[in-house]
Amino acid sequence: MRWLTSAEASGERLDRYLAGHFGQPRNQVAQWIREGRVLVDDRPAKASLRLTGQVWVECEPLERTFALEMEPEEGALEVLFEDPHLAVLDKPAGIVVHPGAGRERGTLAHRILFRYPETATVGGPGRPGIVHRLDRDTTGALTVARTQEAYAQLSRAFAERSVEKTYLAVVYGRPSPTSGTIEAPIGRHPQKRKEMTVTERGRPAVTHYRALGEAAGLSLLEIGLETGRTHQIRVHLKHLRHPLVGDPVYGEARWKGVARPLQAPLRSFERPALHAWRLALPHPATGERLGCTADPPADLERLWLDLGGDALTGLLDPRR
Repeated sequence: MRWLTSAEASGERLDRYLAGHFGQPRNQVAQWIREGRVLVDDRPAKASLRLTGQVWVECEPLERTFALEMEPEEGALEVLFEDPHLAVLDKPAGIVVHPGAGRERGTLAHRILFRYPETATVGGPGRPGIVHRLDRDTTGALTVARTQEAYAQLSRAFAERSVEKTYLAVVYGRPSPTSGTIEAPIGRHPQKRKEMTVTERGRPAVTHYRALGEAAGLSLLEIGLETGRTHQIRVHLKHLRHPLVGDPVYGEARWKGVARPLQAPLRSFERPALHAWRLALPHPATGERLGCTADPPADLERLWLDLGGDALTGLLDPRR
């Protein structure tokens, strides 16, 4: 089993990366590494190795110990664009992108494998064609490579930051200034190991924001990413003291401080109010710029209208 890592894995420890890929405890993965059963760019590596750029990882001996076999599952997929090289999907809320610890079925990857069976041999184990990912409850544009060549080209584009990712977010408060850049390193929380936080020991992270509208003391933000750290937008907005509405991990119950008639839609919004709105990238075969826009989902539109905001279609200009 040999695959090329994606750009998002750059900077991650080898043992943590493999544990996430195989859904196995880190101590089990560390044992495989100690036994010399894992190669990085055709050489044995230590568990503490930090992946840099794109590297080849080989775990052929592990197939006798652990095999992540995926069965295609039929399910709805909203396709924004597709050709023989790639597809751009509009991911719904509430579905995990790929299998991991405790989740072996019912992921977006299983649906991708059903619609695009050729992706079974593209990318890493358990991630058929998946070049980047979105959190379970984040909606919007997601890229899938349909060939190994396209996967390599797209992974390189993400690593070189030639992919433009633009999000929409509903946050508490009004940022001052109303547009700016957040440059704050992000790393694992020292006590809450499942969470990320701003820390001097973290990896560089850069987020741009611009306010598009205001309603009931909340703001609709356009977010642009230069880096792709885990939970980057959610962590940076908390750091800015303007957390996302509905974020169960990095959010706050600020709905208690708004006017009573507006508390219900805020309290009942059950996911982070975050949507991957636009994606622009170089086509892996032609090099031409490909842009895709995922319309805001109905629940985000309804939330903003319930707060007294203008219709999102009037605030958003997809040509920007």
